[in-house]
Amino acid sequence: MISVSLKKLNGLKNNFKGKRIAVIGDLMLDCYFWGAVSRISPEAPVPVVEVDEEFYRFGGAMNVAYNIQTLGGVPFPIGVIGNDNEGKLFRGLLNKTRITDKGIVVDRKRPTTAKTRVIANEQHVVRIDKEKTNPIAAQAENKILDLLKKQIKNIDAVILQDYNKGVMTERLIKEVVTICTKAKKIVTVDPKFNNFFTYQSVTVFKPNRKEAEDVLGIRINTDADITNAGLKLLEKLNCKYALLTLGEKGIALFEKGKPERRIPTKARKVSDVSGAGDTVISTLTMALTAGADIYDAAYLANYAGGLVCQEVGIVPIELNTLFNAVADELR
Repeated sequence: MISVSLKKLNGLKNNFKGKRIAVIGDLMLDCYFWGAVSRISPEAPVPVVEVDEEFYRFGGAMNVAYNIQTLGGVPFPIGVIGNDNEGKLFRGLLNKTRITDKGIVVDRKRPTTAKTRVIANEQHVVRIDKEKTNPIAAQAENKILDLLKKQIKNIDAVILQDYNKGVMTERLIKEVVTICTKAKKIVTVDPKFNNFFTYQSVTVFKPNRKEAEDVLGIRINTDADITNAGLKLLEKLNCKYALLTLGEKGIALFEKGKPERRIPTKARKVSDVSGAGDTVISTLTMALTAGADIYDAAYLANYAGGLVCQEVGIVPIELNTLFNAVADELR
């Protein structure tokens, strides 16, 4: 990407528009309560937060879908929510952002996965998680698979976004990959610990350093450690590309039969790393569907992840923000 022309960059940007990406995974609602503390409760030695503002945002796989939209694509989120108040709030956000709800499966026996953050005097006081992490029922699996089969001809790529909240079961992973392989669709994966090695033969597999360490049972500190981990991922997963995200060290890119390549992170003032992984997988997938090669796609994804780290809170990447920043770098 460093040597690419501005003309080629603008062409790639135009190709982002209208790409249809299915995002399958753990859909979440992020809830925020902002306020101030001026006293301690008489009931227990805890602060009393007087709430000034409350708001809701997409989280988890839904944040990935939202990033697809802000990058100019058309997301088709597929996942499970509950029949509860958080589910109503979730649907309200879908309506507000004009993202389709046709891929949403309602399970009355599960809550909508929600993360509630209480922030007082600009400090994070507590987080309250509402969730069930056991695997979803076979009925929900079947609904998700049916939804994908109906949409597969209309989409350009599929992102599998796993947070170990129960949606990405072993059966679901295998059948989704089979459907996508037969349809010759790009499949990118952002994994977690459970079912890590079930994601066989996908296009791109993108764990971060900690995830790779936990599953491989090794420490990844040196360049040799990084190389060793990447080669193991290629071997064990039979994926076309393995991308190992390394925080301040950027991205290590692995491809069968080719030398390892590194994409460094541009030095930035990091305010908050929340949501950076969501931005990386979204940008990477959009770039691949737009016709970028894997190196340029990874470069753009790494750049996008760095940009959102400068923001406080989970903020999606905007198409113009990303391409204008990269264009400034090339000039």
